[in-house]
Amino acid sequence: MEEMIIFTRTYDLLTWLLPRCETFPKAQRLVVTQRLQDAILNFQETIFDANATSGRERGKLLAQADAHLNKLRMYVRLAHQWDWLTVGQFEHVSRMIAEVGRLLGGWVKQTGGEQRGSR
Repeated sequence: MEEMIIFTRTYDLLTWLLPRCETFPKAQRLVVTQRLQDAILNFQETIFDANATSGRERGKLLAQADAHLNKLRMYVRLAHQWDWLTVGQFEHVSRMIAEVGRLLGGWVKQTGGEQRGSR
């Protein structure tokens, strides 16, 4: 059941962040903005894939999801540094990303336990 929370929180993050990307400078929409969007969408797709698998494959997919989340963090920091996000927006999205990260970490720990038990 706890795994399902990550899907809800990721959806919330998507629905908050993607519209903000429309306000980013047009000159960057094909570069940084696209990569930011790719990172969050890839994260979402990867956790869906992880949920559909088990064992080592799930562990690999969760590691990929973590990499996508780290990329997202970097692009969000850049957007803030370049004043594309206000301080308040940056704090809000950072809290959302941190919560998703904690949920992912819990899932990774749970998956590690499943792998040890299935040997």
